Amino acid sequence: MAIANDLRRGNAIKINGAVCVVMDTGHVKPGKGPAYVQAKLRNLSTGKSSDNRFNSSENIEIVPMTTRKLEFSYMEGDDFVLVDPETYEQENVRAELMTDVKDFMTENTPLTATYVDGNLAMVELPPNVILTVSDAPDGVKGDSASNVQKPVTLETGVIIQVPLFIKTGEKIKIDVKNQKYLERA
Repeated sequence: MAIANDLRRGNAIKINGAVCVVMDTGHVKPGKGPAYVQAKLRNLSTGKSSDNRFNSSENIEIVPMTTRKLEFSYMEGDDFVLVDPETYEQENVRAELMTDVKDFMTENTPLTATYVDGNLAMVELPPNVILTVSDAPDGVKGDSASNVQKPVTLETGVIIQVPLFIKTGEKIKIDVKNQKYLERA
């Protein structure tokens, strides 16, 4: 057991019978009343986020977590097959766990897999990925105002906004969290 003041981003805790990952914390000392810890939690079974408030000295049950570096290999039916690049051990992952990352994954994309109690709980991409533009319409002549953008389709099928000079076949770096164009690769 730990106290709420010890909560840090990335911890897994058990609250109301559910395992949640701490996404963000903040210590609050209001003018009136006792201090408390405000934490943003993501429930691993439902994927939903919530804000929770804990008394500073409240006991919290920390759940052990482990992480592994894996790579996306291929699809097998609806399952994603992930491979450990060192041992070549394969693991089939349900599509529900991959909804946040599947739009920016291609073969051999590195991933970080988080396990809670020996079960895969979460899969994360690196902060930036490099993908190829599969379809980019030409920019309209005369559209030269600052920061004019156009929609392009990436090799994974997702559509993002990029500057007018990006052409079909180019590789671009994308910020995965914001789903935004960063630069040419």
